[in-house]
Amino acid sequence: MLFGKRKRTINRILIVEDEPLVAFDNEHFLREAGFDIVATTDRVEEALRFIDSEGLHLVLADIRLSDGSGLDVARAARDRGIPLLFVTGQCPPEARELALGVLNKPYGNRDLVAAIDTIDAKIAGRTVKRLPPGLDLF
Repeated sequence: MLFGKRKRTINRILIVEDEPLVAFDNEHFLREAGFDIVATTDRVEEALRFIDSEGLHLVLADIRLSDGSGLDVARAARDRGIPLLFVTGQCPPEARELALGVLNKPYGNRDLVAAIDTIDAKIAGRTVKRLPPGLDLF
């Protein structure tokens, strides 16, 4: 596309994060960047309800949550065909089979958007030449 941004296929995002300040910051910044944040939660049970009922394009999930593990969220998302990106400080090896990648904490807001855009490109089959800082694709 000449002189314009490519249209994103990822728009509707569920944020699953147990650190209130990180959750608030991510939600606010992603909305400002033009994403539709379906919900922000710190609980596995609530995340599973959104995964079952909403037309999600991406789940951003931490591993450690207030009532369980982000791995459970990732399994549910995978079973529904919803892409997931872990956003965590410690990503266990078993996460590789459940998600498209991990954005390692700490990360900046621009790195988060760049990571989502990279996931968007990967889903669309476009070549990704350079990964944003802290992003590892699986």
